[in-house]
Amino acid sequence: MGYDVHITRKANWFDDGGSGINIDEWKAVVLSDPDMRLDGYASAIVGGGRALRVDSDGLSVWTAYEGNGVGGNMAWFDFRQGNIVVKNPDGAILGKMWQLAQRLKAKVQGDECEVYGEDGSVIG
Repeated sequence: MGYDVHITRKANWFDDGGSGINIDEWKAVVLSDPDMRLDGYASAIVGGGRALRVDSDGLSVWTAYEGNGVGGNMAWFDFRQGNIVVKNPDGAILGKMWQLAQRLKAKVQGDECEVYGEDGSVIG
């Protein structure tokens, strides 16, 4: 499991319809940011040394994240249903999410609909 945080334009990240982010907008933002890389997949070593791979057209990584590679961790940003989703982000990742959200005219919202600000703290 884990806790997801979303970059979204919707009133609530789970709403159907509304003004979602489209994949082309997301890719343009990623490709214009020197600290982001559009991979289209994520892979990790799991139990027994097996590799787990997830393919997703908009899957990107924040390459400047200081926690990359620590314990197999990477700052993955995944495009899903008009939102950008990060699992279990720390304060640094929440700050990067906020920066990206500004470029997308969006907000950063957690699974329970709380909204995060520039410094990664809850503002609403």
